[in-house]
Amino acid sequence: MATKFTRLDDYESRRVHLKNLTDEELKEYFWKLADQTVSPLLELAKNNTSPSIERSVLMRMGFSSMEAKAIVDKVIAHQMMGKGCGHIVYRYSTLKGISIREAGLSLSGDIGFDEVLDSFEVNL
Repeated sequence: MATKFTRLDDYESRRVHLKNLTDEELKEYFWKLADQTVSPLLELAKNNTSPSIERSVLMRMGFSSMEAKAIVDKVIAHQMMGKGCGHIVYRYSTLKGISIREAGLSLSGDIGFDEVLDSFEVNL
């Protein structure tokens, strides 16, 4: 009978499948499990974003909070959030040969989206 201080441990039964593995095999098994745990999180991060995440990215690119909001609002209006606001600003900057800042400010003024859409081969 277990007292309130006795721990009923099932360690021995749970480790049976690991008992005969070498250190290298244990290491491989650990990383396999770690990959299985993290993969869904990585998939979510790759395929999902939000306006607040995109504003944060733009602010790290040097835009003010208000400028970032304006850019994000325009990107949403053009249904391009899946491309990422920072990516869109970078793409426009590269296409026009202008600075990141100039590109972002142009996009916030709704200038340049046609070129960016064409460069992504997006037909809306």
